[in-house]
Amino acid sequence: MIKVLFVCLGNICRSPTAHGVFVHQVELAGLSDRIEVDSAGTSGWHKEAEPDGRSMKEAARLGYDLSFIRSRQVDISDFDEFDYVLAMDESNLSDLLAMCPPEHRHKVQLFLSFSNVSESEVPDPYYGGAQGFSDVLSLVEQGGQALLEHIQNHAQSELR
Repeated sequence: MIKVLFVCLGNICRSPTAHGVFVHQVELAGLSDRIEVDSAGTSGWHKEAEPDGRSMKEAARLGYDLSFIRSRQVDISDFDEFDYVLAMDESNLSDLLAMCPPEHRHKVQLFLSFSNVSESEVPDPYYGGAQGFSDVLSLVEQGGQALLEHIQNHAQSELR
C-alpha cells in the first residue's frame, strides 16, 4: 500500500481539494486498493471541520466529492505512516521539515514538484474570490495526475 498525505495550513481548502481529486484519480486508475489518500494541516485551527464551502462547491461543479473529508492537524506519526507528505506551498514545506524526523525527510516535498506546471506552489485561495478556488482545482488536477504517473512509474512493486 502506498500512502499519500496532502498538507496545507488549515486543511480546509487546498489539501482537502487535492485529497478529493486524487481519490477520484486513483479510483479511475483502478488503484484504490493500493493507494491510500489523506490530508492534514500544519495548524489545528479547523479541527474536524468540513472543507471550505467554496472548495466544496468548485469541486462538486467538476464532479469531485469532498464531503467525506474532515480537517485534522499533521501528527508526528504521519511521517512514519505516509510514503509521500506533500506540501501545497513553501511555508508548509518549511513547517513540515521542521517537525519531520531526519530519517523521513525524503518523503516531504512540494506537491507540484511532480508536475510540469509553471507554478511551484498551490496558492491559498481562502481570502480571495471564486477564481482562486477554480485555479486551485486546476492545479490540483494537473498535479494529481502527474503524481499518479510518478507513483505508477516508480512504485510498481508496491502496486502489484
